[in-house]
Amino acid sequence: MTAILRIAAALLVLALSSLPALAHKPSDSYLSLRIEGGRLAGRWDLALRDLDVVLDLDRNRDDRIDWGELRLRRDEIELYATARLQIATERPCPLQVTDHAIDRHSDGTYLVLVLAADCPETRSVTIDYRALFDIDAQHRGLLKLETTHGPVLSAVFSHDQSRQTFDTSAASRWHAFAGYVGDGVFHIAIGYDHLLFLVVLLLPAVLRRQQREWQPVSRLSVAAGSVLVTVTAFTVAHSITLSLATLGLVQLPSRLTEALIALSVLLTAVDNLWPFLPARRWIVAFAFGLIHGFGFASVLSDLELPRSALALSLLGFNLGVELGQLVAVAVLIPLIYTLRATPVYRPLLLRGGSIAIALLAAGWLVERSFDLKLMPF
Repeated sequence: MTAILRIAAALLVLALSSLPALAHKPSDSYLSLRIEGGRLAGRWDLALRDLDVVLDLDRNRDDRIDWGELRLRRDEIELYATARLQIATERPCPLQVTDHAIDRHSDGTYLVLVLAADCPETRSVTIDYRALFDIDAQHRGLLKLETTHGPVLSAVFSHDQSRQTFDTSAASRWHAFAGYVGDGVFHIAIGYDHLLFLVVLLLPAVLRRQQREWQPVSRLSVAAGSVLVTVTAFTVAHSITLSLATLGLVQLPSRLTEALIALSVLLTAVDNLWPFLPARRWIVAFAFGLIHGFGFASVLSDLELPRSALALSLLGFNLGVELGQLVAVAVLIPLIYTLRATPVYRPLLLRGGSIAIALLAAGWLVERSFDLKLMPF
C-alpha cells in the first residue's frame, strides 16, 4: 500500500510540473451575423496570430503583420475563410467578403472580414464552422446571431460542435445557455493557471499549521469544511468581477490581467513554503479570485453581446466554470486526503508540488509582463 501511495504522489507531482504553459486566453474568433429581409450581413474577427500560423503572413519575419502584408494575401485569406464557414437557411447562403478592417480585442490584433450573402430568413439557421481546428483543437468560434423577429442568440463552436442548427424562436435561448455552460467547463479544463491556483490553494486543506509545522487533519470533514469555505470565497469573488467586466462596468488590460493571474499562482505557491499570506485561506481565495474573474470575462466581453442575451450567457458561462471547478475539487481532495499522513505528502506533494508550480508561474509572469516567449512548451 505504501508503495502505491508513493507512486500516486510521484505521478501527481509529475503531472503538476509538466502541465503545458498554454494558460493564456484560448484561441477565439468572433462571428457576428444578422439575417434580415433576405440578406445576411455580418463580420468575422480572426486573430492575426492565428491566421499567421495557417497562412504564414509574416513573410519578412519581423514579428509583426502590417497592412501591406495583409493586402498582398487578401485573396488567400478570403478563400481560407469562406471555405471554412457555411451558412444555410432554406438553402445555402454563399458568403462574400466585401471588405477588410483591423480591430483590437483584449488579447491582440484581429482581422475583420465584412460578410454579405443572399439568405432567406427562416426559423432555422444552420452554421458549419471549421476554421483553425486543424491547427488548434482548442480553438473556438463565438457566435452572435440576430434575426428580424427572434431573440439575439449566442453560441460556441468547438472541434466537437462545429456544425449547429439554431431555432431563431424564443425557445432557442436554452440552446445558447447550454452552449455557454459547456464553454465554462471547457475554459476551466484548459485554463491551467486557474486550475493550478486551485491546486496550490487546496494542497494545505488536508493539513493544519501547528507551531509552524504542517500536521495532517484528523477527519475528512475538517478538510471538507475548509475546502467548502475556500472554494465558495473564490467563486463569489470571481463571479463579482466576471459580471462587472462582462457588463463593461470595470475593465483591466488583458496583459495586466494575465500577469496578475500568474502572480496569484506564484504567491500562493510560495506561501505553502514560507507562510506570509493571511492564515485564513478563504481570504486569499477571495482576494485572488477577484483577479481571476477578469480572466474569465475576456471570453464574453469581446463578443459584445446585447444586454438581453448577455445575462443568459453570463449565467451559463459562470455555471460552467463552477461545474468545472467542482469536478477538479472532487478529484483532488479525496486523493490528497488519502495521502496526507504518508511520509511523501509534505516533502514531495506540498513542498515539491508548490516549488514546481511556483517556477512555472514565475515563467508565466515574466512572459506575460514583457510579452515574451521563454518556455518551449
